Amino acid sequence: MLDLNFPKFSFRFKNSENKVSIFDVIRKKFIVLQPEEWVRQHCIHYLIEVKNYPISLINVEKELKVNDLKKRYDIVVFNTDGSIKLIVECKAPKIKISQDTFDQIARYNLTLNADYLMVTNGINHYYCKMDFEAEHYQFLRDIPEYSQQ
Repeated sequence: MLDLNFPKFSFRFKNSENKVSIFDVIRKKFIVLQPEEWVRQHCIHYLIEVKNYPISLINVEKELKVNDLKKRYDIVVFNTDGSIKLIVECKAPKIKISQDTFDQIARYNLTLNADYLMVTNGINHYYCKMDFEAEHYQFLRDIPEYSQQ
């Protein structure tokens, strides 16, 4: 797999039926290693090991309804009160991050109301803080580290 623009992390791999799988510490199972999954796993480890978010507050690949359509988010980080702190949209490294990508995560956020958004293809990362009163988002250099607020 391609080197990504994340720190180096230690992963567990498994090979079966000529398919390589990577262990997901959130879902507690091996997932077939695809380019987007490679990015997702790096992002999960970044949130846990660099930004210190507790594993118990991270959720991966769950379904949500947006305008009666079933969608799946990549990563959500909760606050301790159950509200959503962060939504992460992961793309494969060869997928260019575009306005469409931001529109996608913004649509998800109409339902989820997260404080922060992150979009990454493993090479380029974009971070935003939501301002719900002014109905816009402000780009940041990085997402904040976990704190107990």
